[in-house]
Formats: sequence, C-alpha cells, structure tokens
Amino acid sequence: ELILGSCTGYLSDESMKYRSPLVSRYASKEMAYNFSDRKKFTTWRRLWIYLAKAEKALGLPITDAQVLEMESHAEDIDFAMAADEERKLRHDVMAHVHTFAHCCPTAAPIIHLGATSCYVGDNTDLIMLRDGFDILLPKLARVIDRLANFAEKYADLPTLGFTHYQPAQLTTVGKRACLWLQDLAMDMRNLQRARDDLRFRGVKGTTGTQASFLQLFQGDHDKVEELDRMVTEMAGFKKAYLVTGQTYSRKVDVDCLSSLASLGATVHKICTDIRLLANLKEIEEPFEKEQIGSSAMPYKRNPMRAERCCSLARHLVALMSDPLQTASVQWLERTLDDSANRRISLPESFLTADIILSTLQNITEGLVVYPKVIERHIRHELPFMATENIIMAMVKAGGNRQDCHEKIRVLSQEAAAVVKQEGGDNDLLARVQRDPYFAPILDQLDALLDPKTFIGRAPQQVARFLSEEVRPLLEPYKAKMDVKIELEL
Repeated sequence: ELILGSCTGYLSDESMKYRSPLVSRYASKEMAYNFSDRKKFTTWRRLWIYLAKAEKALGLPITDAQVLEMESHAEDIDFAMAADEERKLRHDVMAHVHTFAHCCPTAAPIIHLGATSCYVGDNTDLIMLRDGFDILLPKLARVIDRLANFAEKYADLPTLGFTHYQPAQLTTVGKRACLWLQDLAMDMRNLQRARDDLRFRGVKGTTGTQASFLQLFQGDHDKVEELDRMVTEMAGFKKAYLVTGQTYSRKVDVDCLSSLASLGATVHKICTDIRLLANLKEIEEPFEKEQIGSSAMPYKRNPMRAERCCSLARHLVALMSDPLQTASVQWLERTLDDSANRRISLPESFLTADIILSTLQNITEGLVVYPKVIERHIRHELPFMATENIIMAMVKAGGNRQDCHEKIRVLSQEAAAVVKQEGGDNDLLARVQRDPYFAPILDQLDALLDPKTFIGRAPQQVARFLSEEVRPLLEPYKAKMDVKIELEL
C-alpha cells in the first residue's frame, strides 16, 4: 500500500503522477490548449453540429430544435461521465456520443448520423494540425525578424570564419547570422506549405466510400457530395481529400512532422553555433541579473537556453520516425495500430516546436556581442591570413615572388612555433617589420592588415539577402511582430 502521501502531508494527487514536462514546464498555454481534451472534445461536438446542420439543409428529418439543443450544449462536457462511459464501452467516440446525447435528449437520435469514428477523430486531428501551424508560424516569423535585425546591425563587423572548427578566412557576424536565417526561411516556407496543403477528411464513412451517406440520401450522389462540401466549409477548410480509406492518409502526418523535424535540425545547428561562440566569449545569449550558472562555480555563464533548444530539438527530430513507421504499416483501408502512437507523436511534435521557437525568440532578442574579444581573436590569426597580401605588395614594389614567399614561409613558421610551443602571441607582423627585406612596404602594413579588407562582399550579401528574401517573407506577419515571449526558465 502506498502511504507516502499521508506520511509527508503535502503531496497532492498530481504530484503522484507523471506529467509531461512539455506541458508542465515548457509549452505555451495556447499550444497546450490546442491539444487539450477540452479542445478535442468540443471540436467533436462542433463537428456533430456541422453534420446535423448540413444533413438538415439537404433534407434529412432533423429539426431546428435538435440543432439548437446541440449548440447550447457544445461546451458543457461532463468529463467524468465520458470517462465512465469509456470504461464501460471501451470506445472513446461512442462514450462521447452517449455523453452528448445525455444532455441533448431531443437531438440524441441524430447525433453522429451516418458517420464513423474517424469523422470526428481524423477531422479534429486535421483541425488541430492546422491550428498548431497557425500558432507556430508567427513565432517563427518573429525569430526570423529578430535575427534579421541582428544580422543587419552586425553586417560589417569582421569575425573569424571557421571551417572544420579551425580558423579560416574572415566573414562578418551578420553574414554568419544570415546562414542561420537562410535555413529558418526554408523552414518558414516548409511549414507554410504543409499548413496550406492540409485538407479536411470530410464525411467519407467507414471505408471512405460514403456508402452510409448514399443510403441516407437514397442514392443521391449530388447530395452526398454537397454534404461533404458543406461540412468542409463549416470547418474552415477550402478542400477535402477526394479519396480516403477509413482515415486520411497517414502520409499527411509524415508531411507535417517532417517540416517540424527539419525546423528542429535548423534550431539545433543555430544553438550549437551560439554555444561554440559563447565558449570563445564572442557572443552570449541573454543572462539574467540574478541568474546562477553553476552551484559550484559562481563565475560561470552557461548558455542554458541554447542547450535547452538543442536538447528539445533532438527530441523533435527523433519524433519524425513515428509517422514514417505508422504510414508504412497501415494495412489496406486502415489498422488501429496508428492510434496510440499518434496520440503521442502529433501533440509532442507541435509542443516541442512551440517551446523551441519561444526560447529561440528570447535568445535572438538578447544576443550580446563582444567586438573587442572578436577583434583579439582576429589579431591572433590575421597575420597568417595576410601573408598573400604581403607577397603581392612586395611584388608590386619590385620584389621577386618566390624570394618573398620563402621569406614569409620561414617567418610564419617561427611565429607559429612561438604560439604553439611557447604559448605566446602571434608575432609574425613584428618579424616582418624587423626584416629589412620588407622595408619597401612597411608603410602599407596597417592597410594590408585591416580586417575589413578580408571580408569580401559579406556586407553587401547581407543587405541583398535581407531585402530580397527575408523581409518579403515576413510581410504577412507584420501585425504579430511585437508579441513578447513570457519564458519560464
């Protein structure tokens, strides 16, 4: 017998149950509600109302009183009764049919008329997917907007580029941010396309043939098609799938969740880059005044927001395997082994994407750049990068290219030995200045070592990319750009 609760005296019933941290710790209220029982079952009732209205309009013996009764009880769900009915019936849809019928005795005979469980189940899932995208897209737009402002601000600030995580040719802080933006823009288009491609399952019957509705309308095919069209329109969709089995194709779930998994990969890359730059002390995520980085090391400023994003992004990417497996193992018109998996994978994908975008908005609104640290790192590597410029300047001054190359090679290796073996600073420039061979170009050295001569067209690329690709992408979301994120860290 479990007596822990009575011993401690403070543990509530909720504390004795597992709660998904996606809801209890991370996700926004709007996304948590989107996949809630309240949203799900009130949507079921609205779908039954849509069906009754359309059937009545097309001539079935349904009265105004029955429809009004259903509408008046659309929100007052007796969840305890529904749970009790489901325990008895072992069928969630019929449990809610009985619960709805209990408070709508006049309408009871016509609730769910001609429909199958997937009429409410699948259509509700499609509504939740659509509404989930409508929550995510403005959040992604705000992340892109904040990062675009950051890229514009630092478009011409030189910084070391890294390939193989080794110092490479210079880029700019803003140009690097545009690499992140390019991936996010692809995700924006992917999410928008997946959302726009969603159709309604509509009223299709048990195996998708609409046989029950054809019987209800005494063989009138036009009325069956009109019923499908009317209910689809009432649910806010422009189109319904023309063919289904018992369910809509589970490839639709693959399409939706693949766009979210791709977003997860993007966010993981961005936040990994931020973590690497934080280690170099070049860029940091926001850090609250009283935030503690480590219980043992009070000086630490850990990139915990970026780490959270990476952690959750891995989960989002991993969830992609669920719809792929589910779509591949559906037999013929449908098997029920999709159900339990989808109850987990669909909500969790959207909940995970939601908190990732909220956290990333918080990060991008408060990124801190340390130009002096960046400058120091450039100074450490730039003399090596400038050797080709020095050689070309010497040749222009009358020197021999091969002789100059050998001089630079020897001096570079000596400077590298100081850096690697003695832990000293890169003194290549000082060695060049002391060598009489380079006297003809000493007055040019400062110009040859100006970091801005090494960044190519990075500032121009930033300006064009933002104006031609990023800003137009955000235009539909202008009215939603000022929303602030309330983030519980």
